[in-house]
Amino acid sequence: MKDRAASAAGACLALSALTALTACSRFESHPEPSGTAIPSIVPSKPTYTTAKAVVRAMGEAGLDCATVRSRDYDGSSTADCVATVDGVKVENEISVFDPDVVSKSEIGTSIESRRTGAYAQTLVAAGNWYIRVMDPPSAPAVAKALHAVVLDAKGNGSKTSKYPLPGIPSAPTYKKADVLADDLAASVGCFQRETTRTGSIKCETGKLGSGDSNCAVLTLHPTRARRDAALREAIKYRGVPAELVTAGNWTVSLCDTTLGAKAARDLGGVVVAYDGR
Repeated sequence: MKDRAASAAGACLALSALTALTACSRFESHPEPSGTAIPSIVPSKPTYTTAKAVVRAMGEAGLDCATVRSRDYDGSSTADCVATVDGVKVENEISVFDPDVVSKSEIGTSIESRRTGAYAQTLVAAGNWYIRVMDPPSAPAVAKALHAVVLDAKGNGSKTSKYPLPGIPSAPTYKKADVLADDLAASVGCFQRETTRTGSIKCETGKLGSGDSNCAVLTLHPTRARRDAALREAIKYRGVPAELVTAGNWTVSLCDTTLGAKAARDLGGVVVAYDGR
C-alpha cells in the first residue's frame, strides 16, 4: 500500500509540472475525470512509451533531433531536442503520456490549454503524445516524419491579414549574427550576449552598468518567407505588445519598445510592431 501511494504521489507531481493537470484521481475509486476530448483529427497511432523513443523515430525518418534534456516520470515523459528543418534550427518540446496513468480527456485538456490563450502554441500530435514545435512553419515537416498531424494555435485573435507587414528593405543582410549584434550595440546597445540553441543571439540593450538595460533577440533567417513568418508569429498575440526591427535576412525583437525607431534608423531597417490590443 505504501508503494502504491508513493507511485501515485510521484505521478501527480510529474503531471503538475508538465501540464498543470492532475491524474491523482486515477488512483482512487472515482469516475474518469471530465475534460476535453483529443481533437478528432489526431490519429490513434503511433504511440510511444518515452519521449526518447519519439526522438529516435524522428531520426529514423531522416529528421535528426539532438536531445538537450529529457526526463521520465511515473505517468509521463518529456524531452527537448533541436532539429534542422529547411536550414532552420528548430527546438521541439516533446510530451509523452502513459495511458494507464493519464486519461485521454486529460491529454485532450492539456492539448487545448496549450493551443489557446495569449501564448497559444502550435503542436504536432498523435497517439499518446504531442510536440510543441517552437518554429510553427516547421511543424508540417515534423508531423510528416512522425505520421502525425499539426494542431495550429488558436484563440489568440490573430489574423495575418489583420496585421500586414510593411515594406521591408532587401538590405542590409548579414552572414553572421555576431556582426548584427555589433551593429545593434553601436545603436542601442547589445551586451551580455548569449547564443541560443537555435543560433539566435540574446543580449541586453542600453549601456552596461547604467541600470536601464532590457532584452533583445537577434535572429538570421534563411529566406524572406521564413523571416516574414517569424514576424507574424511575434505580432499575433492579443494582449502581448511586440516591437521588432527588420530588413534583409534578419530580425531584432526588442523588449524596450521605445528603441525601435532608433534601431531601425541606424540599422537601415523598418519597425514591425503590435500594441497587444
